[in-house]
Amino acid sequence: MTATAPRFGSAPLVRLLLVTTVLLGTVFTVLSGTASAHAALTGSTPEDGAVVATAPKDISLTFSEQVAMGDNSIRVLDPSNKRADAGKIRDLSSGGTVTYGIDLHPGLPDGTYTVAWQAVSADSHPISGAFTFSIGAPSKTTATVPTEEAGGGLVGVLYDIARYISYAGFILLIGGAAFVLGCWPRGASVRPLQRLVVQGWLTLTAATLALLLLRSPYTGSGKLGDAFDLGGLQDVLATKTGAALVSRLLLLGAAALFVAVLFGAYAKRETPRDEEESKERKDLTFGLAVGGTVVAAGIAGTWALAEHASTGIQTGLAMPVDVLHLLAMATWLGGLTALLVALYRAPSIENAAVRRFSRIAFISVVVLAATGLYQSWRQVGSWSALWGTSYGQLLLVKVGLVAVLVGIAWFSRRWTERLGQRAEAGTETGTGQGAGAGAENESKAEAEAATGSETGSGTETAAATTVVGDSERATQLARQKAALASARQKRIRDADPGRIGLRRSVLAEAGVAVVLLAVTTVLTSTEPGRTAEQEAGPTGGTAATAPATEGPVALTLPFDTGGENGEGTVRITLDPGRSGANEMHIYVDDPDGQPLDVPEVKAAFTLTAQQIGPLPITPEHFAPGHWSADAVQIPMPGDWQLQLTIRTSDIDQTTVDKNVKIG
Repeated sequence: MTATAPRFGSAPLVRLLLVTTVLLGTVFTVLSGTASAHAALTGSTPEDGAVVATAPKDISLTFSEQVAMGDNSIRVLDPSNKRADAGKIRDLSSGGTVTYGIDLHPGLPDGTYTVAWQAVSADSHPISGAFTFSIGAPSKTTATVPTEEAGGGLVGVLYDIARYISYAGFILLIGGAAFVLGCWPRGASVRPLQRLVVQGWLTLTAATLALLLLRSPYTGSGKLGDAFDLGGLQDVLATKTGAALVSRLLLLGAAALFVAVLFGAYAKRETPRDEEESKERKDLTFGLAVGGTVVAAGIAGTWALAEHASTGIQTGLAMPVDVLHLLAMATWLGGLTALLVALYRAPSIENAAVRRFSRIAFISVVVLAATGLYQSWRQVGSWSALWGTSYGQLLLVKVGLVAVLVGIAWFSRRWTERLGQRAEAGTETGTGQGAGAGAENESKAEAEAATGSETGSGTETAAATTVVGDSERATQLARQKAALASARQKRIRDADPGRIGLRRSVLAEAGVAVVLLAVTTVLTSTEPGRTAEQEAGPTGGTAATAPATEGPVALTLPFDTGGENGEGTVRITLDPGRSGANEMHIYVDDPDGQPLDVPEVKAAFTLTAQQIGPLPITPEHFAPGHWSADAVQIPMPGDWQLQLTIRTSDIDQTTVDKNVKIG
């Protein structure tokens, strides 16, 4: 009989499924966009450290890419730490630039003002920063930068939990369905597998709704109560992340139709009775395979267009690669979970199904390795970023877990081969079809024997029951027989050492996979190593990093301006040495350790990682060789670079720098 290609479209239900999934599957494509880099503050008006003659009407911030901001994302604090802004943020973006502004109160007095901002970049990373400007002239300030961070607190924890649960639901839904359709079609009628896939759908849907509600407080106020603010929800829907979450919900509607067909019409056609039914089953299988692939790719695409893959370099290639990575992960780990459920909960599973999954899992691992290698290069970029950034370190942990998982999978593959060899041996000797099938046949034979023996002795009982019309007793006897046969079948199946070994190795794989999924979730919310290293930038010169201190900072630096009496050392103290207001003293000594009175000393602090600074400091001459500044404002803790300029004559001066950690 010549095989013919299945004629897709002959079944109206399959046709409806494909039309729906194809339409919804295009959502992530039309919504996709690119971004140039991880979001960073590229400019402001007034500029950082600027001194303006008159009070500006507003403050504007320009970013390298689109960011999400709430009503409290920009704060302007006067020298007495009071709000100097009107509180309403305006979107001033135009001509490809991303700019946000906030109005200031009229008639602001002279002094130094602090601008603190927080937002969430297009790839879901929380970002924040602060800078200062002065009206008239710099002054002392008691302004304190807000401690709360975008994406932190209880809302941040709940948001991360929802992200983890959404990944888990995606894996169970896609991987479980792929296991049934590609490895074990008979599993479509097995209740434990049905529950697994349905629970995956419910989990992903609930987590997506939670992410949608939490998005507004996550990017703005940080207050859990704002999750039900309709205005905030409307703002979220206007962002790329909000659109991706809504698209995921639409695609989950199509996934529900897919699941209904898989466990409904497909399961009912498990054993075709004639050629026509066999053809219909092939058509249905083809339709489910195509439709399910489209839906799965669409759901994976909602992650790709809203996270790391949508920003940075080569976004046009990175997003499809990210989709393949997610699908391979779901096929492997979700199929692994489905196999575990089948081994523990299903009455039996054919050895051929286990071997098919083994081959599919191998292909998935190869795809994961290839796509993961590209993603690692794209997100890390250098060996130094691999070892020196949080993203790189987490990536190394993930690679280690994958290696452990592959090692355990090797043992699972060995157990699978043993089951296959036992199946071949059983076929040659005519004793059965392998450990799994042999156990199943043996259990069926015992069940039939038990039924037969009990039937002989129970015929009279059944007849008597019929005579007296005791139908309830007959039903009870039938249930007892079924329970007895099922118990014997399970006992024989569980006694198979090959199946026991496979169970244990697959269970170990699943345990490692749970940890791997947690690391992956954290990794997707961590700033890429390439970006973190670029933002940190080189320290330059011969700058060294001072050790972290919990008290006042004390530094000693040599200098040489090149002129007469141009050599010496400078001693700096910063008290209390933490964010906020500090008192700074600078002592200039000659080579003999005596005070050296120089014409001018200036200082500046720069936080390269957050692109803050330089924050200029003009100390006052206090005594010979002694300069001081009473109110040195450090907006936030971090690794700051201190630049000190010493002038020993009208033409001789030098600038020395050193990195210092401020707590």
